[in-house]
Amino acid sequence: MKLAILSRNTRLYSTRRLVEAARGRGHTVRVLDPLRCYLRIASDGFTMHYKGRPIADFDAVIPRIGASVTRYGNAVLHQFELMGAYTPNPSAAITAARDKLRAHQVLAAQGIGLPVTVFGDNPDDTHDLLSMLGPPPHVIKLNEGAQGAGVMLTEKPSASRSVIEALRGLYATFLVQEFIGEADGCDLRCFVVGDRVVGAMRRQAPVGDFRSNLHRGGTGTAETASPEEAELAVRAAGVLGLRVAGVDLIRSQRGPLVLEVNASPGLEGIEGATGEDVAGLIVDHVAGQAAQRPARSTGRRRRNVGVSTG
Repeated sequence: MKLAILSRNTRLYSTRRLVEAARGRGHTVRVLDPLRCYLRIASDGFTMHYKGRPIADFDAVIPRIGASVTRYGNAVLHQFELMGAYTPNPSAAITAARDKLRAHQVLAAQGIGLPVTVFGDNPDDTHDLLSMLGPPPHVIKLNEGAQGAGVMLTEKPSASRSVIEALRGLYATFLVQEFIGEADGCDLRCFVVGDRVVGAMRRQAPVGDFRSNLHRGGTGTAETASPEEAELAVRAAGVLGLRVAGVDLIRSQRGPLVLEVNASPGLEGIEGATGEDVAGLIVDHVAGQAAQRPARSTGRRRRNVGVSTG
């Protein structure tokens, strides 16, 4: 298999591990900075250059696209799709997962449990908006935040209104959610590859914080997801169209709830906690799926090329 990894930094743990796993299995692999890829789009076909030279004939692409370059990175990924390469996470699926509001709507429409969430724009509606949610504490999240950044906890109605007013003054898009107190600062990261959870870890927030993200100082320990949790994680990833995902669940009194579906989950935490060769499992999945596809396109326009997020 000829594999491309879209990543801006070859030294990142996740990128290095994917390269090692691919080469260890005899595949040809190349790391491409998506911002150095540029595209020709025409009715007679799709082509791409990288640092002055044409690139083509990749069997598969693993995207490691950071949130700050989602738009451009997804355009590059979609061009690879149009040129016939397989990707476990299509560009439209990444777009849907990165937009928390859109992702929550899609997941809820499929009956997947989530913390109750409200969204509104007009300051005149703030009081009624919060009444739709219920009494505090409230969790306020930036719509496109990542790794726990832009997530705030308010414990009084006045605090919720103040934060909402401040974010509106900055023209930020945000969600307000119920706080699941019984979780006690813990969540469960389930790493989905294909149609199964290949590893899970319990993430605990540091003292004085409620965010369990490892980038915010949380700690991760190996955990076994229950059958219900594993099924929910696989369903949530599948509904959004992702075949590789980090699904964050929270254990509530009404059962497991999905907090977020991460389209570009890091490997260091999950591999360190579980000892699993997650990078190798991703490469094996991608190679298996790419081998089942028809012969690669020569770059000519493909009919009925579309994407669905469920």
